Amino acid sequence: MSKRINHIISELIDQYLIDDHLRPWIIGFSGGKDSTVLLQLVWHAIRQVPDEERKREIYVVCNDTLVENPVIQNYVEGILVKIEQAAVEQNLPIKVQKTIPRLEDSFWVNVVGRGYPVPNNTFRWCTERMKIKPTSRFILEQVAENGEAIILVGTRRSESVTRANSIKKHEIRGKRLTKHPHHASTFVYSPIKELMLEEVWYIINKMTSPWGADNSQLFQIYFDASADDYECPTMVTDKSHGACGQSRFGCWTCTVVKEDKSMTAQVKNGMEWLKILLDLRNSMFENRNISENRETTRRNGQYAVTEDGHNQGNYTIDYRAKLLRQILTAQKEMQKINPKIELITNQELIAIQVIWHRDLYFTYKISEIYNNIYNKELDMKNIDDRLEKEIDLLKSVCSENPSDYDLIQELLTLQKHKALMNRKKGLKDDMERVIEKYLQKETV
Repeated sequence: MSKRINHIISELIDQYLIDDHLRPWIIGFSGGKDSTVLLQLVWHAIRQVPDEERKREIYVVCNDTLVENPVIQNYVEGILVKIEQAAVEQNLPIKVQKTIPRLEDSFWVNVVGRGYPVPNNTFRWCTERMKIKPTSRFILEQVAENGEAIILVGTRRSESVTRANSIKKHEIRGKRLTKHPHHASTFVYSPIKELMLEEVWYIINKMTSPWGADNSQLFQIYFDASADDYECPTMVTDKSHGACGQSRFGCWTCTVVKEDKSMTAQVKNGMEWLKILLDLRNSMFENRNISENRETTRRNGQYAVTEDGHNQGNYTIDYRAKLLRQILTAQKEMQKINPKIELITNQELIAIQVIWHRDLYFTYKISEIYNNIYNKELDMKNIDDRLEKEIDLLKSVCSENPSDYDLIQELLTLQKHKALMNRKKGLKDDMERVIEKYLQKETV
């Protein structure tokens, strides 16, 4: 096992020095076992490179979806601080870069604001918006600045058949680097692809963290999240031992799977406070396909009702308001345990209110929902007053022909919504479709 580890470190040193273009290395770091092992081996390799030859920059990129499992989130934030400090102290060209989704792509803005149903296998809108796009923007910035970039990933062949096939598909035979399937001038490097799970845990448990972390904390997190039918050893020292780590961590809001086994196990193993999130997540899963919670159309106006009369459109405004109350109630309960926990940000609340108004929903006000739960003022009066004045002005101008008000309001909704969310693409085509729809109504 030590020979394999030394081979990977030697290969990393060679790849770091052999490339004259100084293409930056970008390491996707989640704080999990595989990305921890990858960074640890890279760190050991770079420390063996002479100071004068450490010219290539290495970015440790960590994406925060804003709905991460709180246990993992707290752990990762502490690790990132240690990485930054240790890199400076050890004179290593390693920098930490955190990425987050834009406001318009955040989970709650889409679910509570736009009424998107929570994700499932057929409508998995979250991965692209919350994970891929934020990191892709950083990669594109590096490519624009340096011409090319190399992404180091902790993917292993043994992790799953799908991942093994994905690695094989994109490999250039006989070369370490593979072409990135989506980004031009970007290459992928998988130094630990041949490691087995037992070897991963051997590195974590037996090798000292070069940035001063306590790797036993990571082992404990996986231990607590392991299912009852999978035994985690207290120490992994050779291949004869099994290893925990079958659980996968992700967003606590994930409804793609029927059951969040890792968070369920954490609750059973003593983290009862996570049950607040688990119950909310389960509620979102159970309410996803209830017809009464869904509109008859999608946001693009497409009719979405099955032959047997089941609604499959956006969430109704009633259910969105109900879900927001559930989120804020859960947040209030969790803040009794940790006042710093924030399930939904004030920026998201403002964006949701604007979307509701632009969609002509005036039944509910975010400030009133918030105030009823927290019994304190969330001042959104300026936003509410401005929007109400716009509505009154439009109605007075269009008093002789009320249909003109509907047309103008819908056009303004398109323009202002896209302006708020920094999305001007497709605005012209959308406006033309709206005008054509109203012209057809007038001729009927």
